[in-house]
Amino acid sequence: MKKLIAFLAVIAWLPAIVHAAPPRRVAPEAIDAAVRAGMARTGTRGLALAVVENGRVSLVRTWGERNARGDPLQPDTIMYGASLTKLAFAYTVMQLADEGRIDIDRSIADYLPQPLPSYDQEEERYAPWQTLAGDERWRLLTPRILLSHRSGFANFSFLEPDRRLHFHFDPGTRYAYSGDGIILLQFVLERGLGLDLGAEMQRRVFDRFGMANTSMMWRPDFARNLADGWKEDGAAEPHDERSQARASGSMDTSIDDLARFAAGFIRGDGISQRSRAEMVRAQAPIATASQFPTLQPDLPPARRWPGLGTGLGVVTFAGPQGRGFWKGGHNDSTGNILVCLERGRRCVVLLSNDVRAERMYPALTELILGPTGLPWNWEYAPAGG
Repeated sequence: MKKLIAFLAVIAWLPAIVHAAPPRRVAPEAIDAAVRAGMARTGTRGLALAVVENGRVSLVRTWGERNARGDPLQPDTIMYGASLTKLAFAYTVMQLADEGRIDIDRSIADYLPQPLPSYDQEEERYAPWQTLAGDERWRLLTPRILLSHRSGFANFSFLEPDRRLHFHFDPGTRYAYSGDGIILLQFVLERGLGLDLGAEMQRRVFDRFGMANTSMMWRPDFARNLADGWKEDGAAEPHDERSQARASGSMDTSIDDLARFAAGFIRGDGISQRSRAEMVRAQAPIATASQFPTLQPDLPPARRWPGLGTGLGVVTFAGPQGRGFWKGGHNDSTGNILVCLERGRRCVVLLSNDVRAERMYPALTELILGPTGLPWNWEYAPAGG
């Protein structure tokens, strides 16, 4: 009887043991075949991929072209980072929090020398804060709320019918993706703390991880090996030479560099364990049907994506391999995504200068990482970000 009980105990634990075993590592040849087939199917002209295993870069590969002349896309080719910038920005903010320079739960009003609506729109990268005059809800905003996309703003004020900034809900009460919310936190750092965001991110992120081909603004040396892009209809689009640092998405980078950052971030380099844990912890549930368009109504509980939440600079999820997080980046000719699983400290980074590549990302990511549980239909229905 004792032997039978012991045997049954082993059987009972077997599923947990199998579940805890790391998935097999996919051979580079299999990844290459999948990428080539996917590019042929979607018409994608260029793709860059990196894999991180146990917090270390294990693979960096590129395929296709970086421009209409047919020059090859290479690991050090300069590509547009798009909204992956927001993750690097959040990492910077959490370093400042570790140093006591900013409290992520303190009102932004405590850092600004004057009320937010009293500032004129000095530069086009900033939203028209003055349109919030008379609405004191701006004082409820904190860095935590802004980094987790719970500001109450639309994505950008220029998308509003009257091109003015509005609160669509009380800050902190729900999720709605907002680039203006991120830019507001940049404004607080620059006007309230007197920081130069481009210089801070260069020192705290890019230099730290040896990201020699990454910058928040255009550098003339980027022209030697630069990726232009392709839109959904196959039309070419030249690379935008961004002259101002924008926390919402001005970063130029390369797959080599983003691989280094992903590996460093999954290891927790450069920030405290507490701060990194806060970044990848669900600050609040996400209850919308998809990420875009923003300002969707929340679904009833029975129809929501289970385990989906907003972190600080990332989106969090729960799947068959445990907790994970991701951040996407998109414009008319760019499709990027970084997906990480906490167990095994494993990541896939995908950058493309062709927006059509996004159709390949779910299958490629699941091939490399195994079943993740990432709600792909939420991320890409419709694509955006």
